Amino acid sequence: MENIKNSVVLVTGATSGIGKSTAEALAGLGATVIIHGRSEKKISSAINEIKGRTGNKKVEGIKGDLTSLKEVKGIAEEFKSRFNRLDVLINNAGGLFLNEISSKDGLEITFAVNYLSHFLLTNLLLDLIMKSSPSRIIHVSSGAHTYLKSIDLDKIYKLNSYKGFSAYSASKICVNLFAFELARRLKEFGVDSNALHPGVVNTGFGNNTKNWIISALMRLFYLFMISPEKGADTPIYLAHSDAVKGISGKYFYKRKPTPCAENSLDEKTGRLLWELSEKLVKDYL
Repeated sequence: MENIKNSVVLVTGATSGIGKSTAEALAGLGATVIIHGRSEKKISSAINEIKGRTGNKKVEGIKGDLTSLKEVKGIAEEFKSRFNRLDVLINNAGGLFLNEISSKDGLEITFAVNYLSHFLLTNLLLDLIMKSSPSRIIHVSSGAHTYLKSIDLDKIYKLNSYKGFSAYSASKICVNLFAFELARRLKEFGVDSNALHPGVVNTGFGNNTKNWIISALMRLFYLFMISPEKGADTPIYLAHSDAVKGISGKYFYKRKPTPCAENSLDEKTGRLLWELSEKLVKDYL
């Protein structure tokens, strides 16, 4: 974006990892950056670090727990009370939950955090995003979406249906389907929606497992993973580069549009997932 200095950017899950690196880089380019996180202490620490490193004082925070749809709505309401535009929304927050956990709304937590929370947040902020056109919505997905051939929309959000890495893969298929369906719906409004694979990044995923064997394997895998700074390269590029202006409905890896699995490309499944998601969040829209 030529006018990134005049842009307002919201990054979810930005107190550490890819999100923090993305927020810092965009603040360094002069944008107004809003850091989302679950902890007031971590948000404050990230803001102070980014301000200190970039010299940009236009860095703020917003708190909310993505395991709760009520809190997701609260994030959107607070954002709208403080800002009258949103040029770039980066749906970055996510997690790999190797143990089965319920979200605060009784949903499978990986689906809830990685996908459904961002579906709700994006829709609640869509009026501001459209008002700020030309604008961009960036969805941090994963190459892990290729692990499953397909998803069952009757089971995707339920406990005991998808677990561990299968749940993670399923959630990223949903992220892709959402990104592409959103692109189709917004193509006439000057809003670009793209998904991306950041690479295999050492962000501490899997640290919440209670299984010591899996925990040990994850620590071994970390030795071969790239840094959050490198993982943030493509999100940063999609957020500000004029080279991708007007490009929408694509899946990026290393700054380039890249083929993704067939499980993410079916338009009918994308529409059905949207309809299911609307039903699941209907009390908060």
